[in-house]
Amino acid sequence: MLPVLDYVGVFVFAVTGAIVAGRKGMDVFGFIVLALMPAVGGGTIRDLVLDVPVFWTQDTAYLWITLIAAFTTFVGFGVLQRVHRIMSWLDAAGLAVFSVLGAAKTLALTGEPTLAVVMGVVTAVAGGIVRDVIANDVPLVLRSEVYATAAFCGALTYVLLAEWAVQAVWIGVAAAFVVRALGIAFGLSLPRRGGS
Repeated sequence: MLPVLDYVGVFVFAVTGAIVAGRKGMDVFGFIVLALMPAVGGGTIRDLVLDVPVFWTQDTAYLWITLIAAFTTFVGFGVLQRVHRIMSWLDAAGLAVFSVLGAAKTLALTGEPTLAVVMGVVTAVAGGIVRDVIANDVPLVLRSEVYATAAFCGALTYVLLAEWAVQAVWIGVAAAFVVRALGIAFGLSLPRRGGS
């Protein structure tokens, strides 16, 4: 079940990246580049830090899924643009899946709970940061409602339950999604300081 969930997360995050490309008026290559960043960027950074083979070099299905998502979004961008709220919810789903799967992989490899939580957050948010920087936007993680916080909640929930809860993955995903959904629905955010 985990590989399937991982593939779904890659597809969803790839779509969010491709939507940003569409909003910026990019060509099909831009769609592919911005789809790749959130889809595989965070996991790539995680694997490099952990000094293990980068996941998509071991299973190129991740790249094909990203390409399919990019082309699908390119063709159907007009429809997706009219349903603009979909990006927030797709991104919330991808964030929830990646935060938990990143934590799960790290915990399995290292047995270190703290590192697992950190790498769960990195897996979920780092690729999106790269996407936004390339698109010349302020990264979503720095301007959005409880974004990295939601990833943290999902990863932490998984790590706390992993030893004894069979459904720890699903509970962690649900926790991250609910926290992010509350942020979207009610505009919840961490405290901020006003600028000059």
